[in-house]
Amino acid sequence: MTNAPLFYFRTFILSITILFINSVAAIELPVEAFSRLPNINSPILSPDGSKIAYIQNRENPDLTSLMYVDLSSGILKTLLQTDNVTNKIKWLRWGNNETLLLAAKFTRHLNGEKVDYTQLLAIDLGAEEPVQRRLINDKTVFNMRHRSQHEDKVIDFLPDDPEHILIALDAKNANLPSVFKLNINTSKASKVENRKLKIRQWMTDQQGLVRLGHSLNYKTGIVEIFVREDNDQKWQTLFKYNGLDEPAINALGFDKNPNILYYSRYENDKKALFKVDLSTEVHELVFSDKDYDVDGSLIYSKKTRNVIGIHHIRGNIYWDESRKSLQERLDAARPKTENYLVDFSQDEYVYIFYTENDYTPGAYYLANRKTGKVNRLMTQYPELIEANLPEHQLVEYATADGTKIEGFLTRPKGMKGPVATILFPHGGPGARESDGFDYWTSFFVNRGYAVFRPNFRGSSGYGYQFAQSQMKGWGLIMQDDLTDAAKWLVSEKIADPQKMCIVGASYGGYAAAMAAVKTPDLFKCAISFAGVNDLRSIVFRSRFYTNKKFVENQIGKNIDDLEARSPFYQAKNITIPILLLHGDNDSVVSVGQSRKFFDKLTDLDKSVEYVEFENGDHHLSIQSNRHAAFNAMNNFLKQHLGSTD
Repeated sequence: MTNAPLFYFRTFILSITILFINSVAAIELPVEAFSRLPNINSPILSPDGSKIAYIQNRENPDLTSLMYVDLSSGILKTLLQTDNVTNKIKWLRWGNNETLLLAAKFTRHLNGEKVDYTQLLAIDLGAEEPVQRRLINDKTVFNMRHRSQHEDKVIDFLPDDPEHILIALDAKNANLPSVFKLNINTSKASKVENRKLKIRQWMTDQQGLVRLGHSLNYKTGIVEIFVREDNDQKWQTLFKYNGLDEPAINALGFDKNPNILYYSRYENDKKALFKVDLSTEVHELVFSDKDYDVDGSLIYSKKTRNVIGIHHIRGNIYWDESRKSLQERLDAARPKTENYLVDFSQDEYVYIFYTENDYTPGAYYLANRKTGKVNRLMTQYPELIEANLPEHQLVEYATADGTKIEGFLTRPKGMKGPVATILFPHGGPGARESDGFDYWTSFFVNRGYAVFRPNFRGSSGYGYQFAQSQMKGWGLIMQDDLTDAAKWLVSEKIADPQKMCIVGASYGGYAAAMAAVKTPDLFKCAISFAGVNDLRSIVFRSRFYTNKKFVENQIGKNIDDLEARSPFYQAKNITIPILLLHGDNDSVVSVGQSRKFFDKLTDLDKSVEYVEFENGDHHLSIQSNRHAAFNAMNNFLKQHLGSTD
């Protein structure tokens, strides 16, 4: 990352009228309107509400900049910028009103694989030229024997102590962190809690005391959650289970009352929110949903530090009347969009909120509760503000065994009857699709294709048994759910059976390739971005890592079975054209997965195209790579599904 010159803020606050056009079919927009990186990401307010820091992506040249604006003077500064090749900005947070903290992520080779590393940086805003400082160095911790892979594990930003933060750092033994109090001005640290009990993660209460440890034995799978009443008490086991074959219990955070701990666990097959009073050991159900897991994070008040709600798939749930009232007023003022409260100043008078819907890209706003003023900051995809995009439809289909599966169907406006369709399975596989703006879906629909995004078995959010289908289920029941989705699209006269393609990324890329193996008669083509193609290789390479047993538990370890469920070993069965896309710097799924698969398909004289992106990662973080990927998909789909004009 390099420093950039500062310049003055003149056009930061924008006033743009969103036009909702519903009458005619959408005009095909340039590919780059969809594939550009979001204009703005992660805006955050300084504690006193006088400044905003945010990430901005730019083109010509392709750079990601860390920006901040002083709201009183209007001065805007570029604090640093990166090309997303050497390193990337992982997160940013205010340490105090004059110091920004951020994590920089980069990759290195380890055992023949690309592995992510992070560094913790600080930027002082008071200097005429902002200077970035690395906070963890050889002098930070006395006799530091181990260079930590991840230096950015901040467990408490200590809002009452603007000079310090608490970090978890494995300075002696890998993956066994101690807790240190780090001075963000001097980079000196003092130990607060020593490593013990195989604790991998630490948690503080709202008073900044280390009160909870999450322990994991990688050999046995045993998970223990330890707590103590205060700094002088012994650690006691609150929960214990086997992470390999039992439902997880997740500690979420302490309330302002240091005896109240919130946690989630499964109740009647759905994850629910509970709290326990550690002084009385009384447990209480706080919130549950009969249809979906309650698996979001807690919402805290910056002003009171009380837990005031929880993020939920149906919308944030608040039990604080003030925050609930603010959300209701926001929704009443903007009834056509989903509206999310993003960040607050310490006194909660100044705040940032975000709005979007299925057909309108997200925009950030700055609001002041004292003055009543609301100003638009920036929209994420400016070229799409007036795009004529359709809404998503939540639908349900039945699989061959009668299981009900939810999914989101998006159909081009003005087009009736069976049309060219893309089946778009998500990654993970422990993830899920939801409503709201999605740039991939919007791109495909703008090209005239219907898009269906099913939450097949193995997806998160639908209960324990539903999620457990992913355990050794790759290529089996999860794949069958996609087969049934394709058949349903045809039977409902949504999809033209001669013009259907399956497209996916990461696990979705695996599912797309596996569909080309198992059900090529259903699809005209397949696209796999950063897909897993060789399960045997994934399990084999896991032997170098501490989570080997967990990988085997998820994917399996029988060699014959792994090969039977791997597109690489079943490539002879593929009879449809396939497009492979992969970045050569992918630290999540090795680029070797696509290289080997391409070579195998080429040797078998299959119809295959392969595009590899220089310095590309798992998330298409480099602008030129994202443009190239979408253009490649655009050309491939037009070639094999034909024009939709």
